[in-house]
Amino acid sequence: MELKIVAVEKPAEMNFILGQAHFIKTVEDLYEAIVQTAPQMKFGIGFCESSGPALVRFAGNDPKLIELAQKNALALSCGHAFIIFMEGGFPINILNTVKNVPEVCQVFCATANPVEVVVAETAQGRGIMGVIDGANTQGLETDTDIRTRKEFLRKIGYKL
Repeated sequence: MELKIVAVEKPAEMNFILGQAHFIKTVEDLYEAIVQTAPQMKFGIGFCESSGPALVRFAGNDPKLIELAQKNALALSCGHAFIIFMEGGFPINILNTVKNVPEVCQVFCATANPVEVVVAETAQGRGIMGVIDGANTQGLETDTDIRTRKEFLRKIGYKL
């Protein structure tokens, strides 16, 4: 077995969800779930088929985001992995919907941070071992940090 690091390539502020599912219809079911939950959101999905022709299956409503999802899914080349890039919304807007798609087994991350994916490769194929999401923890938040966090959440409308 060989471990590899695959960096997710994306614009700095772009959010995405990385997960694993189990069936070829995943890409269509994720598409339907997203448009029903957040119809204003622009997105692209890439899904790594892991049997038969083993293609990157894709869907979405924005050509640029579809291309980004295709590129990253192909770079990962991990069985049944999916990646969703989005604009005009955040992972929090669709995360529960994505997790409730029957084919979805797990979500590795939902973030706009820089992400490295730890991939194991064997003679059989490749699989995601885990992710490195963002930077190392720098310490405990101070009273000022707490105030800043609370103000930010209220400013963007996630808390009253």
